[in-house]
Amino acid sequence: MNLDRNVNRSSLRVVSNGVYYLVMLLLAVPFLFPTVWMFAASLKSDQEIFQNPLALIPQSISWTNFVRIFHDYPFAAQYFNSVYIAIVVTLCTLVIGALAGYGFARLRFPGKDFMFILCLSAMMLPSEALSIPQFALFKFLGLNNTHIPIILLQIFGGTGALAVFMMRQHFLTLPKELDEAALMDGLDRWGIFWKIMLPLARPVLVATAIFAFLNSWNDYFNPLVYLNSSEQYTLPLGLQTFTDPLGGVFWNLTLAASTLSTLPLLLAFLVAQRQFVQSMVGSGVKG
Repeated sequence: MNLDRNVNRSSLRVVSNGVYYLVMLLLAVPFLFPTVWMFAASLKSDQEIFQNPLALIPQSISWTNFVRIFHDYPFAAQYFNSVYIAIVVTLCTLVIGALAGYGFARLRFPGKDFMFILCLSAMMLPSEALSIPQFALFKFLGLNNTHIPIILLQIFGGTGALAVFMMRQHFLTLPKELDEAALMDGLDRWGIFWKIMLPLARPVLVATAIFAFLNSWNDYFNPLVYLNSSEQYTLPLGLQTFTDPLGGVFWNLTLAASTLSTLPLLLAFLVAQRQFVQSMVGSGVKG
């Protein structure tokens, strides 16, 4: 009798797990299908893409599209521009966000709350609303058609404000007894930040880095405003240059370039997935 009950429970568990995974798989299809289709279409010719648009298996796999985007277009330079801009933005955002977040969370100084709200306003204002005075300022400084405006507007714009907010919220969750014990042991404020707070902030640092890299990598508006030459373009702008002289789009080349442009984001998320999830679960909205 007990044996039959155990067999029934085991069978129900297997069926329940099967249904669960089937539902999860069906829910994942709308998210995965566009990416899989993009990669499959990048291996097709332009004509084959439109002959059977929903086919995921190419009639013949061809890597010519990937060769052409590097040979016929300045795609390598655009890829390098996006990589180095995203790295600079990410590193600077982490440094400034961690220092500012620590200051807003753990230090006392006049006007702290007002300055924090002023910092958050950078997240609330759309970049288009400030584009005209910013463009006039950078033009006056002679920085148009350079990457400097694109980098600065990410670090001190919405991306930087989000980093400050996330770091502040994390530092608020740490007990103040850590600071008191460290002060009694002889550490100054910089020592507390560097040796105690920063190691404890590793998950939120990883999450902040992913957000900063993602925002910089996908930034289309600022490069569109400030860059004029195709060699200076970043990838979001470069993806619209695979056209013929009449303006027709080479979709096979565009999809091959799009496939390569998504690889760093997927790699960064896969490498830092655990820390990213920990940060999202552990970060509370406090204060």
